[in-house]
Amino acid sequence: MQINTDQLKRFIIESGLVSAPEIDQAEKAAAASSQKLGEVLVSSGKLKQADLKRIEAYVLGIPFVFLANEKIDLTVLSLIPEPIARTNNIVAFKKNDDRLEVAMLDVDDLPTIDFVKKKTGLKIVPCLTDDISIKSALQQYKKSLKAEFEALIQNETASARTVTEGFSADASEKDLKALAEDLPIVKIVDTLIAHAITQGASDIHIEPAEDSVIVRYRVDGILHDAMTLPREIAPGITARIKVLSGLKLDEKRLPQDGRFKIDTDGERVSFRVSTLPTYYGEKTVLRLLRENSHGYTLEGLGFHGEGLERIHSAMKQRAGMILAAGPTGSGKTTTLYTLLDILNTPDVNISTVEDPIEYQMPRINQTQVKPEIGLTFANGLRTLLRQDPDIIMVGEIRDGETAGLAVNASLTGHLVLSTIHTNSAAGAIPRMIDMGIEPFLIVSTVRTVVAQRLVRRLTKSKQRYTMSDVELDALGKLIDLGRMLEILKREKIVDPSATWNTVPFYRPVKSEESEDGYKGRMGIHEVFSVSLAIKDLILKGGSQDAINEQAKKEGMMTMLEDGIFLAAQGMTTTEEVLRVISE
Repeated sequence: MQINTDQLKRFIIESGLVSAPEIDQAEKAAAASSQKLGEVLVSSGKLKQADLKRIEAYVLGIPFVFLANEKIDLTVLSLIPEPIARTNNIVAFKKNDDRLEVAMLDVDDLPTIDFVKKKTGLKIVPCLTDDISIKSALQQYKKSLKAEFEALIQNETASARTVTEGFSADASEKDLKALAEDLPIVKIVDTLIAHAITQGASDIHIEPAEDSVIVRYRVDGILHDAMTLPREIAPGITARIKVLSGLKLDEKRLPQDGRFKIDTDGERVSFRVSTLPTYYGEKTVLRLLRENSHGYTLEGLGFHGEGLERIHSAMKQRAGMILAAGPTGSGKTTTLYTLLDILNTPDVNISTVEDPIEYQMPRINQTQVKPEIGLTFANGLRTLLRQDPDIIMVGEIRDGETAGLAVNASLTGHLVLSTIHTNSAAGAIPRMIDMGIEPFLIVSTVRTVVAQRLVRRLTKSKQRYTMSDVELDALGKLIDLGRMLEILKREKIVDPSATWNTVPFYRPVKSEESEDGYKGRMGIHEVFSVSLAIKDLILKGGSQDAINEQAKKEGMMTMLEDGIFLAAQGMTTTEEVLRVISE
């Protein structure tokens, strides 16, 4: 079933996704690099892989299936062994009598189709799909292994107890290293890490208690108990993690920080490790950073409307500052990486100074802060300015020296991106003044401030309802209901004749996909540009509230309003928005 290139070109042009001149340019590049036309269009960003696969399926006359977030029956999925599915990019997703529908990236892979046919004894119906769908389906294999993980933990724990029983608290480094390399301990730690990755956790907490070790995972911003292990194996687990992250095994009185990386199923995960002495022993926290999880879009992060336009306008500037504000874990760094990804073109030199480097990006010069040897944000930024940069990203403005250098960099013709710890967008201005930056310098440099939080996203299983008068009265004490309704009408989220009594909202529903009705997170934002009126307010020493009110008059949606906006679209709940905003 070879695809006719001329046919493919015609259908792509007719789809309106790529212009004829772009097709001709891609065709020349494909001939020069011995690649297929579709591969060049996808790699150059002209066409999404899902769109290409849909068009190819149409040309071939076979179905296209999109399986991302689709729950596949485990008995059907298991008809193709996980190693075969992963190696050959093929998953079984539907079975009817003697027919088995399989999703593939390459429907010309006849040996694999023949193998599946012989193994299952069924007639195989191949369908085209994309990378996202295959990855989503492969994740479901992992979830089916949860019970196996728990059984393995129990078995290895029993073995580990025999090794660690009677182990001295003041054991030598040599003894601790031998303990860390004991097979049951290695398997337990490897299993905890693999399970956390499968669950989509952002952090692993290993907490010693009086008679047990409590393991907790943070998933979608919420901590969940994962498992409880015997107290006796705590030294072995801590020692193993210290070995992986290069920490001192016999240092138990002082906190330590380290890091390590692993590759799992083609995904590279970096771990930041922190140990802290507590009453019952050392508590260990691992932060998971998925290095190849970038590639976001601003729209995908939740930006829309006026806020999205303001960010795009700020990115077109050659000098000035774009600030992302919010507490730790609110997604500020991901927003900045997304901006850098958009700005990352061959004609600019981009340099960053970060702590830590969370995602490695091609063609961007990234520097890791090392305060212990004097490489601070301020010193790193000074050096960057001698490296002929066009765009600079400073991981965090946390003191007056760094703030002053960032301001001077933006005044001398650089676009500076950074994060700042404030609760709102307007709060970034008084925070910079507190750091010693003069108001006239702020109005000359700061272009746009983005404040954000992360809310959990509802699954497809959700219950629709409309708010009661009591609920509306409570909401009315927090936001201007009239203004909010006008926003919903202007953005065409609700009918022009809608009232609050007819605006739909949703509640989470427990399902196979999620025990609490939520899966994944998205951002709620407020974005304001420093307009002439806001500049005037800053120069006159206007308060944070005054700046916020002026920004709202100029069309800024507050984070709370943006959250209600998403709740009315069925993406999250009002309870989740209020939980996050009140934190």
